[in-house]
Amino acid sequence: MAAQRRHTDGGGVRAPRDDFFAPVRGSLAGIVALSLVGAVTSVIPFIAIVELARALLPARSGSDVDDSRVWTVVAVAVVALFVSFGAAFSSGMVSHLADAELQLSLRQRIIRHLQRLPLGWFDARTSGTVRKMVENDVIALHQLLAHAIQDVVTAITVPVIGIVYLFVVQWQLALAALVPVVLSVILYALMMRGGAEKFAQYDAATERLSGATVEFVQGIAVVKRFGQIGRSHRRYRDQMRQYVDFIGQWTREAAALQSVTEVVTSPVVVLVYLLAVSTGLVSTGAAEPIDVLPGLLLGLGLTGPLMKLGSSAQFLRNAAKARESLAAFFALPPVAQADSPAMPHGHEVGFERVSFSYDGQHRVLHDIAATCAPGTVTALVGASGSGKSTLAKLVPRFYDVAEGRVTIGAADVREIPSDRLYREVGFVFQDVQLLRTSLRDNIRLTRPDATDEEVQRVAQAAQIHDRILRFERGYDAVVGEDANLSGGEAQRVTIARALLADAPLLVLDEATAFADPDSEAAIQAALGTLTANRTVLVIAHRLHTIVGVDQILVLDGGRVVERGTHAQLVAADGRYGRMWADYQANRARSLPEEVNG
Repeated sequence: MAAQRRHTDGGGVRAPRDDFFAPVRGSLAGIVALSLVGAVTSVIPFIAIVELARALLPARSGSDVDDSRVWTVVAVAVVALFVSFGAAFSSGMVSHLADAELQLSLRQRIIRHLQRLPLGWFDARTSGTVRKMVENDVIALHQLLAHAIQDVVTAITVPVIGIVYLFVVQWQLALAALVPVVLSVILYALMMRGGAEKFAQYDAATERLSGATVEFVQGIAVVKRFGQIGRSHRRYRDQMRQYVDFIGQWTREAAALQSVTEVVTSPVVVLVYLLAVSTGLVSTGAAEPIDVLPGLLLGLGLTGPLMKLGSSAQFLRNAAKARESLAAFFALPPVAQADSPAMPHGHEVGFERVSFSYDGQHRVLHDIAATCAPGTVTALVGASGSGKSTLAKLVPRFYDVAEGRVTIGAADVREIPSDRLYREVGFVFQDVQLLRTSLRDNIRLTRPDATDEEVQRVAQAAQIHDRILRFERGYDAVVGEDANLSGGEAQRVTIARALLADAPLLVLDEATAFADPDSEAAIQAALGTLTANRTVLVIAHRLHTIVGVDQILVLDGGRVVERGTHAQLVAADGRYGRMWADYQANRARSLPEEVNG
């Protein structure tokens, strides 16, 4: 069977990193060419001023002026000026259009890849991780494509043309004009010394502060109640102090060199320096006054592009990191699809000598064998970390087993097509996921064509119908806007969603974890109706909710150590018997508190 399975991404294997830009490769060449034309033509007017001065200078000595040369220089300067503006505008337009095309292409690729990833990938990550890729990482590439290419071409082309022309007309002044450029490069390199480590520390500090901020905001009610002793407030305050201290220290370390760099590259300083050099050359007879004019005009424009490129370093670094992040994401293997798909025959769930590891080294499930008959409820119980949730998530294929098989209707879940598998299996987990849309659309997420009557029927069965009607807009109330739900209420919405899906197999992980005592019994009664002609796998710490199930599997250390009905396991007086006795004692102590509360 394993030989029949293969990894595929549905027709597209991971592309090399440079394929990110495959859809805009032609545009990239156009951006480079236009930027190069714009950079070259932007220098020509300055050169034209020098040549115009040379052409007009004979008029002061009584010589005839070459009118044709003057008008030629003026024409070239005007044409170059318009070409420069046109090329810069065209380059900007092409780059932004290409950027829009690239962002669309990447987002489509991300969505396609997300659809092919195993559910366990989402289970182990927050929605912020997905949002970072779809929004932040893609947007970070905007600076790379829309601006960086032009900046780099300009930063290289303008100084090179200027220096070459200066060496042609006055090599001494050309050498002098190079001094600020060389000093700028050296000072910037010194300022960025250890920059990789500093930026890594900056990213880590920012991430810690962001996490503390989210925790603080989410726990603001607790903070208001307990003031300075609130844990989230202390963590937020400490992380803010560490962040400020780090930024302050980094700024102080770089302040001196940054100040010197700004002085060296200042147009006023560069102009005074070049005037002094020019005066010296003219006074010693090494150059004619007209020969130092190019240096004064072009020398001022040598350091500006380099500094502009330096100021873009942070944006370029963010783009490079985003590119690495996206490349790592696209390298994630998709769910393996079978060459020969299998269809389930019936709704019996089987675990055949199942072992599983998250990292490929440390087993969290060991040689589990069990059968869940159709129309029965099987409960998984055990201490935290015993493997209950992991075992349950193997059925809807959040993860694939390391050894053995998980079957539905005698078919290996790895060989059942994904669309068929999720018609067979519905699930409700602890982490409630509701979309920022209407309650009606949240309930019928798995069946968009469901009627309002069907939506209301399952909402009533999940004991959430009456609560929804108390909202001003009822089922049209939007979650997070005019529909604010408690944890138990949100859980009941997801139960209604699972009921509407009407899957023959249902996995419930702590379905009543957030239910208040008043609604817990009603939810259990609603869930009880699902057992007819369905296979139900339920995980619960509230042992009184599973006393009537058909089978209990007791897990410890990733192994099934006991199995049987509630009565059988209590009579055996084993691990489950002790769990039940402890649970009863704790519940007896908590009941008076609930009544008084």
